[in-house]
Order: sequence, then C-alpha cells, then structure tokens
Amino acid sequence: MKKFSALFQIVVAILAGLIAAATAINLILISMRPETISVVNTMVGQGVLIVVLAALATSLLRKGLQGWRALDSERASD
Repeated sequence: MKKFSALFQIVVAILAGLIAAATAINLILISMRPETISVVNTMVGQGVLIVVLAALATSLLRKGLQGWRALDSERASD
C-alpha cells in the first residue's frame, strides 16, 4: 500500500505540473487579447492557480519520492 501511495503522489505531481504548464500557455494566449477588466481578472486568477499548482506538484513530488526511496531502502536492508 505504501508503494501505491508513493506512486500515486508522483503521478498526481506530474499531472499537476502539466496542468500548471497548460494554464501558463493559456495565460499567454489570453494576454494577447485587448485589456478589459474580465481579461485582467482572468490573468490574476490564472496566475494564482499556476502558483498553487506548482506548489502542490513540488510538495507531492518530494513526498512521493521520499516514500519511494524509503521503500527501496527497506528492501535493501531485508
């Protein structure tokens, strides 16, 4: 179960990173539109979303890799 949890965290971290990258591309495309308040609101919201997704991906990746390495070290000691 620990292996599944670690692998799941790594996969979700990769997905969160991909979603953050796609959101950044969308932000670039939206920034090419004429500035109105709705475009500015969207840019601010997407900027916050990118930061949150990047933080989530980093946290999950570190936790997942830590769990994966702990499992490898347990197997090596057995």
